[in-house]
Amino acid sequence: DAAGDGAEAMDVQGGSGDEENARQLGEIELQCGICTKWFTADTFGIDTTYVMSLIFHCNVCHHSGNTYFLRKQANLKEMCLSALANLTWQSRTQDEHPKTMFSKDKDIIPFIDKYWECMTTRQRPGKMTWPNNIVKTMCKERDVFLVKEHPDPGSKDPEEDYPKFGLLDQDLANIGPAYDNQKQNNAVSTRGMAAGGSGKGRGAKRKQQDGGTTGTAKKTRSDPLFSAQRLPPHGYPLEHPFNKDGYRYILAEPDPHAPDPEKLELDCWAGKPIPGDLYRACLYERVLLALHDRAPQLKISDDRLTVVGEKGYSMVRASHGVRKGAWYFEISMDEMPPDTAARLGWSQPLGNLQAPLGYDKFSYSWRSKKGTKFHQSIGKHYSSGYGQGDVLGFYISLPEDTETAKSLPDTYKDKALIKFKSYLYFEEKDFVDKAEKSLKQAPGSQIIFFKNGVSQGVAFKDIFEGVYFPAISLYKGCTVSINFGPYFKYPPRDITYHPMSDMGWGAVVEHTLADVLYHVETEVDGRRSPPWEP
Repeated sequence: DAAGDGAEAMDVQGGSGDEENARQLGEIELQCGICTKWFTADTFGIDTTYVMSLIFHCNVCHHSGNTYFLRKQANLKEMCLSALANLTWQSRTQDEHPKTMFSKDKDIIPFIDKYWECMTTRQRPGKMTWPNNIVKTMCKERDVFLVKEHPDPGSKDPEEDYPKFGLLDQDLANIGPAYDNQKQNNAVSTRGMAAGGSGKGRGAKRKQQDGGTTGTAKKTRSDPLFSAQRLPPHGYPLEHPFNKDGYRYILAEPDPHAPDPEKLELDCWAGKPIPGDLYRACLYERVLLALHDRAPQLKISDDRLTVVGEKGYSMVRASHGVRKGAWYFEISMDEMPPDTAARLGWSQPLGNLQAPLGYDKFSYSWRSKKGTKFHQSIGKHYSSGYGQGDVLGFYISLPEDTETAKSLPDTYKDKALIKFKSYLYFEEKDFVDKAEKSLKQAPGSQIIFFKNGVSQGVAFKDIFEGVYFPAISLYKGCTVSINFGPYFKYPPRDITYHPMSDMGWGAVVEHTLADVLYHVETEVDGRRSPPWEP
């Protein structure tokens, strides 16, 4: 094992071990950063499980045909996570009554001290100051660690066993090599961008950081460890730039399909903008309400399926949109006080978030009061109104032969990468006027609304061609919940459709194909992305 502040790298001929069909918890295994399969670690001198500070590519995936293995310098947060994961597993397999909380002095510190060389390439500090530092680390990172400072009243546990710490996420299968985020963190800490402003749209400005080598670069504070631990259960950064002021932001992650993705570890990008072709849009496999693609004043629930209005009309879009085919979702009117209102329906990405749905050419809506339908701020009678307790259905049918339908989604690889709160985002400028002039109708398209399972008839037909997202705009403090499927309270019986939930993995497939085609068609020697518009 290497010791010191540097990193250890090796190429091993052949494979790393026997391939497993699934991860074997408690076994010392390595996960390939490309194919994500698990392999037994029999040649790398690893003495404990759940070691995260490494990068591994199997000999099938690595371009050289050899196994690629890179050891990284772990920080205290990663070491604490690894220690608690191991202690949790040991307790589950050895104790009659498994524990989830472990003593700092009796459990955690002795474990880290015993396996220090296996957990990190960092030299042991000359002074025993690190035990106090791990307490500070775990107390600060409350979204990762559970902390219990004193025993419960009446407990027989001795006071000297405290403080105790545990993992917030008890699913040990989520804990493993954080290669993707380590690459991202290292890239942005040595050659990336720094965040500016308050995180509200234009406030996130591109800045260059001082360059440095991989082994000695200073880590940014509060670096994300890996998505399963740092993000909420329905994952998106808690602090993020909002889509506003003519700019939109797409969360980015390292692209495993980029040739030689391990070159992200090199220092050749020090002081330079990170090439966009090394990253891709980060997609979540579930369709939810978007946290960034909304008016900031709207309140979104933790499960990202309920929204509460605030003051004047403002809008939120879903995380996924559709460009062809027939799709359906439901909205339940949970609370609607007398002075509130809602306009619900479908919106393209350029629909104004600080206005009611149906305000511009990019959106179509159905209003709660009088059942009016809206498009381009023109209201027309459509049906009776709806209110608290109603369950509404939203159907859209888009033709398969339009230019939009035949296109793959944008890869964003020609856009600027900016860093905000330790995460990278593609920054895309909105050209609303240009987009409005290029709008054209999609013959045969239509939108139908349903109320408690009853069709209200065709609301709009031959709508503008584009990508449409489920959208909600609320006036004052009403509360609505959205159901993307696949199971609905009132599924339509006289039409065929896909539930919006199907778009989760569908978008992953489409974006992956678009990314791969980009790499095939674009010259990537030297990692030069096509220039973006300033």
